[in-house]
Amino acid sequence: MKSIPLHQLKTRASSGLEMRSFAGDTKPADVETLGAHRDDHYLFFLLGSGNASLMIDFNQLHFKDLCLYYILPGQVHHRIRSDMETGWYMAVDTALVPPDYRDVFEGKLLVQQPAILNKPEFDECNLLINLLNDKYTESKDDAFHLPVTYALLEAFIGIVASYYRDEEDAKMKVSRPVELARQFKRLLNQQVLNQKTPSGYADLMNVSEGYLNEVLKKVTGFSVSQLILNEVILEAKRLLYYSKLNVKEIAHSLGYQDHTYFSRVFKNSEGVSPLQFRSKYLK
Repeated sequence: MKSIPLHQLKTRASSGLEMRSFAGDTKPADVETLGAHRDDHYLFFLLGSGNASLMIDFNQLHFKDLCLYYILPGQVHHRIRSDMETGWYMAVDTALVPPDYRDVFEGKLLVQQPAILNKPEFDECNLLINLLNDKYTESKDDAFHLPVTYALLEAFIGIVASYYRDEEDAKMKVSRPVELARQFKRLLNQQVLNQKTPSGYADLMNVSEGYLNEVLKKVTGFSVSQLILNEVILEAKRLLYYSKLNVKEIAHSLGYQDHTYFSRVFKNSEGVSPLQFRSKYLK
């Protein structure tokens, strides 16, 4: 396959939920051996003890005892090292994640970091996820099996969202500019392949281009144009590093009909051509 593998949850779980525990030698083998890929669903991890390292969109993240983490649909990731001793893995269909919680997860201005828990917080999460697993694995004949499972799942996801929202609020006072920045980030994730102009995003958000630029510079330190370019270049790097698509195919997949123009954009941003980037990192 030439492109980055996309793993679809529907091929493994008709209910939109897949969950497994790992403890010592009972780690889920297929999760451990997956190479670089995307998922069309959310992944949630609750780590009780041990440590691990993952590469998420060219950011190396380290995990240790008592932490929560999630991976967004579409983020390219692969395992670097895993010595996870106890914990949980959960794959969740995007449709099962309520919009308010998705706003928290998908509105991050930078790559999400692990949420470090104290012991009572971990115990709360672990208790709920065990209850969820009991319902998930019991007989499916009960008419209320799925509704109860989904209710417990929503409660768990809500707790994860609250930890991430509280952590962010502690670092950055929620204000109109911050909310606009989050809204822009969500739109950018959804529209970047088709919309690459600051005025286009300003129109979608019903604000002036000048105001949007001012807000984003204040909150992130980057202009609208730079944030759009950053997202395009990140996707280009994903495809150059993890896929076998040629530069022309990559340019077209990113919405550039002229692949030579795309190559100039990439080189102006990164200081090397797309092919030089590929050869440098795939030695």
